[in-house]
Amino acid sequence: MTDSVSLAPSPRKAALRVEALARRDALELDDRLIWDEAIVERVLALPVFTQGPVSAYWPMRSEADPRPILEALHERSLPLCLPAIAGKRMHFRRWAPWEPIVPGGFGTLVPAPEQPEIRPTILIVPLAAFDRRGYRIGYGRGYYDRAITELEPTLTIGIAYAAQEIAEVPAEPHDRRLDWVVTQDEAIRCG
Repeated sequence: MTDSVSLAPSPRKAALRVEALARRDALELDDRLIWDEAIVERVLALPVFTQGPVSAYWPMRSEADPRPILEALHERSLPLCLPAIAGKRMHFRRWAPWEPIVPGGFGTLVPAPEQPEIRPTILIVPLAAFDRRGYRIGYGRGYYDRAITELEPTLTIGIAYAAQEIAEVPAEPHDRRLDWVVTQDEAIRCG
């Protein structure tokens, strides 16, 4: 895949995204906070964190919160990074808990631009919807799919609430499967 490829979202995916985000947004905040703790425990129990760098995301809106995962991995001395968008590409800048973050594109918060870029070996990714095959629906711009392609064979872990599961994501040629999806209820090995 090249940066010149236009990733116009399919109408079916767009509708599924809207439905899944509405379900996620309707979840009670108190429930999400409890479920975030369960997600953190399940992710940290995965037998994959033997080396880094590990990338996650700074949560926005009603996304599952990966920050406690990053804090725990930092305590294990694994190097960390967060994504930042530049042009049509996702870059990964070094970051550690409690270091400054600055506004990025699309309402995100990212490490300061002077932080060095690093190549993650594990990506913890957000999603709007997922299926048990490991396909995800993101926000429709294709940044994570492009990054996963560029970083292969990087291990990928999607985190979400169980309410975001759908029967089948309509996979397109540019879509990349996740290796794991972790919810408050289970860790699903996909890839």
